[in-house]
Amino acid sequence: MLKKLQLNSLFGLLLLLLSLWAIANELHEYNYRDILDSLAAIPKSRLSWAIWLTALGYLVMVGYDIFGFNYINRSLAWNKIAFTNFISSAFSNTIGFALLTGSAIRYRFYTNWGVSKLAIAQVIAFANFTFWLGMFAVAGLIFAINPLTIPTQLHLPFVTVRPIGVIFLLLIVMYLLGSIFIKQPLIIRHQEFRFPSLAISLAQIAISSFDWILAAAVLYAVLPSNIPFSYVDFLAIYLLAMFAGVVSNIPGGLGVFETVILLFLSHKISAAAVLGALLAYRGVYYFLPLLLAAGMLGIYEIKFRTDSFKNSKH
Repeated sequence: MLKKLQLNSLFGLLLLLLSLWAIANELHEYNYRDILDSLAAIPKSRLSWAIWLTALGYLVMVGYDIFGFNYINRSLAWNKIAFTNFISSAFSNTIGFALLTGSAIRYRFYTNWGVSKLAIAQVIAFANFTFWLGMFAVAGLIFAINPLTIPTQLHLPFVTVRPIGVIFLLLIVMYLLGSIFIKQPLIIRHQEFRFPSLAISLAQIAISSFDWILAAAVLYAVLPSNIPFSYVDFLAIYLLAMFAGVVSNIPGGLGVFETVILLFLSHKISAAAVLGALLAYRGVYYFLPLLLAAGMLGIYEIKFRTDSFKNSKH
């Protein structure tokens, strides 16, 4: 297991280095002042929109755990679920390796509130699966209806993303059919998997799709106003870039995500302006929630240790 994690880390580091090289090559004719000027040129109203969309997005993510508890027929106070989900999401989105970072945080809090380890594992699996369902649903629909032409630099075996979209939609259809017709648990790698009800499956797809749509809207809000793409066109670019970033296992898709965005946008608008918007996006969508989550985690740990010390004295 340790060897596998080391290989994944090495592969992720290699991808990060290649991505940074690609970005440096794309930006070689610009200096850091161009990028800083582009960042400073973003109107405050657009930054404000990005912050509100981010807040709404993290609120929507709470639904992952709420429906997860519904799926396993367990109940927990919504404020505890929201607290745990926000901290978990903020750390796993920014640091990456969601199955490690997000899972560890969920175990830390949910066990304190009396949730069994098996139930926590089921909620974690449900949340991670839900994350992908939204990607498959939104990207599948957009890729199939309005397919992007894939840049040759990505070296993919497709000219457009339509085949990827069709595959994604087929996976969604198979999942929904499983929810309707398969009532008995499935055994996958010695683990029991039970399809949720159709209502919960549809809720998974809806909540995760909304999450992806909001995340793309945050970046779109801080891009230059003269961008020659509609939001729907940009959403397809964003989803392809994010899919590449998530698969890479690099924290927050750093480098890979930016490379794909730059490949699509830099021939339309200044690469420095694109990178300035990407810096603003990372600051608002990743680092701002992370700072807030770290503060909340610190306050909780201090309070938890203080209460534990008081109880030990009695």
